[in-house]
Amino acid sequence: MSKTVKDLTAGTVGGIAQVLVGQPFDIVKVRMQTAPKGTYSGMMHCAGGILKNEGPLAFYKGTLTPLLGIGVCVSIQFGVIEYMKRLFAHQNLVSGSGGPTGKDLNAGQLFASGVTAGLANGFVSGPVEHIRIRLQTQPSINPPYNGPFDAIRKIHKAHGIAGIFKGQGVTFLREATGYGVYFLAYEKLVQREMRTKGIKREDLSPVNAILYGATAGYALWAVIYPIDMIKSRMQTDGFTSATGRRYASSLDCAKQVWRSEGPKAFLRGLGPTLIRSPFANGATFLGFEMANRFLNSL
Repeated sequence: MSKTVKDLTAGTVGGIAQVLVGQPFDIVKVRMQTAPKGTYSGMMHCAGGILKNEGPLAFYKGTLTPLLGIGVCVSIQFGVIEYMKRLFAHQNLVSGSGGPTGKDLNAGQLFASGVTAGLANGFVSGPVEHIRIRLQTQPSINPPYNGPFDAIRKIHKAHGIAGIFKGQGVTFLREATGYGVYFLAYEKLVQREMRTKGIKREDLSPVNAILYGATAGYALWAVIYPIDMIKSRMQTDGFTSATGRRYASSLDCAKQVWRSEGPKAFLRGLGPTLIRSPFANGATFLGFEMANRFLNSL
């Protein structure tokens, strides 16, 4: 099995772990981001309303899409980041930098690797998250879509491929910025432990993989949360003026939200995100590191 295939497989394991752990928190975040001002008094009010009105299974509404899609997304993320790391390590060896193996990448190289991984991931995460958000926010009575495939079919039929990729521009901005910071934070923490303890990467403890993943997750959301809110608004907006479109563009969305709801609107739903983040991202990196370690032992 080639190194790239191993990275992609391990990334898929990490992605599945992320979805199973993080999905209930994500639906609360999306509901709070996209609901009119004053709908929910807080995270517990939103979660309690979902539980009371829609039942416990509602917290996993739209899970099939991210389970398939996010597995692919995280697979792409790790496949690209590991490829970029090998590419920079080779360049370091040629230039005589990055330590004996060239693998001690600097911050700029790690950030660039993460940006590349984020952009590659964006081609899949954009439509996957769009469909997921449509399913998460549709009414439980007489919903317009009977699952992800029905949503894809209906949106494509009515609005073409552009409808499927609605909000793609702001998605690319979020992914590039976020994953540049995300992988920079994680890899620098791993580098520090390897250097101070004199260990190899495969000796990294599972507990530290979780802790470093949790830290990287907080770094990601600290940078991208307002961007993510705009993305959620764009991906729940109408497709045309006839179907209730409110925003002409992502920039127009940001301006309208700022004028009508104030700066606090850009942080709405942050609570469940901050609770979700350490668990989901810790599970992601633990899944990747353990799966990669297992595959490399074969």
